[in-house]
Amino acid sequence: MQEYALIMRHEDGSKIASPEQMQQWMKQTMDWIGGIAAQNKFVSGTGLPFDDARVVKSNKVVVNGPFGDVKETIGGFIIVRANSVDEAVEFAKGCPVLQGEGNTMEVRKIAKGDGVH
Repeated sequence: MQEYALIMRHEDGSKIASPEQMQQWMKQTMDWIGGIAAQNKFVSGTGLPFDDARVVKSNKVVVNGPFGDVKETIGGFIIVRANSVDEAVEFAKGCPVLQGEGNTMEVRKIAKGDGVH
């Protein structure tokens, strides 16, 4: 079994949800994660708040982020165990973040230290 990161991407991170919307989204997200955990396939995960975010550019300039010249932002991720990338994609399809217009889920296999990727 492999581990995969399911990365939640928001098309426009500058849109701020109301507290009620956030509460509803968090409940849906917890239910989604609970369904994966019930299959013993949830490893870990976290949200990535926008407060106090910074972007360090290649020229070492630091800007307040993650906004600015990037429209798309990463809102969080979870790590799951799956038998294949297809199974990990099925988990990703259930994520409530996909309710947002233009939002996406990125599925990436996690490289292990054994040299096999």
